[in-house]
Order: sequence, then C-alpha cells, then structure tokens
Amino acid sequence: MDVIHKIGRRKTAVARVYVSEGKGNITVNKRKLEDYFSTATLQYKVKQPFTLTETEGNYDVKVNVYGGGITGQAEAVRLALSRVMCEIDAENRLILKPEGLLTRDPRMVERKKFGQKKARKKFQFSKR
Repeated sequence: MDVIHKIGRRKTAVARVYVSEGKGNITVNKRKLEDYFSTATLQYKVKQPFTLTETEGNYDVKVNVYGGGITGQAEAVRLALSRVMCEIDAENRLILKPEGLLTRDPRMVERKKFGQKKARKKFQFSKR
C-alpha cells in the first residue's frame, strides 16, 4: 500500500492527511500527536476512526492542519482519517457512517453584514 491522501474540513480548519502502512505514529504539523493536541478528548477524537475500525497501530499518519481553533482542527483530522479508512476498506464505511464520522459539519461563523452591528444583530431603530 502506498500513501493515501485525503482532506477533511470543519468550520475554517482544513486538514490534509497522508496515511501509509506503519507502526501507528501520528505526526501533526511535524509534532507528535500528544504535543499538538494536548487534551485527552482531542486525542480521542483524532484516533476515533482507528479505534472503531480496530486498526490502531497499523498505519503511520502525517497531518498538515491549519485554520480555525484546536477543536475544529481535531474534527477536521477525524473527518479526513475517516475518509481514508473508507478508501482502504469499503467495509469500514458501515462502521463509521452510523457514528456520524463521514458527515462534514457545515456550521461556520456567519459573516458580518454591511450596515449591521453583527451578522444578525441590527442597530437600534430610533423614531426621532
């Protein structure tokens, strides 16, 4: 198996993931997973596709991620890894789909509109 490349997005975070067969090393922006995603929750989110498909420790992962916050980045990596797992074995889709790992979460911050205070909030109307 050669390197498989997929992209995952969440809010404004974009993750490019390169997966090859190996010993289970995960590198995020040239740092170890534990150094980049310091909390256990974020590490769990990133490893979730491997845990569910029972392939933990089988693949080496190299991730380039930018934009957004730390949680958005973790979820972008999770989506990209889920897409890779589906490409490796079509059976994995049946495991990941019910968990909602193949759905891109479309919620993003709405832009501020011209002539308004914020995206939806208006200036107070004054009669006089």
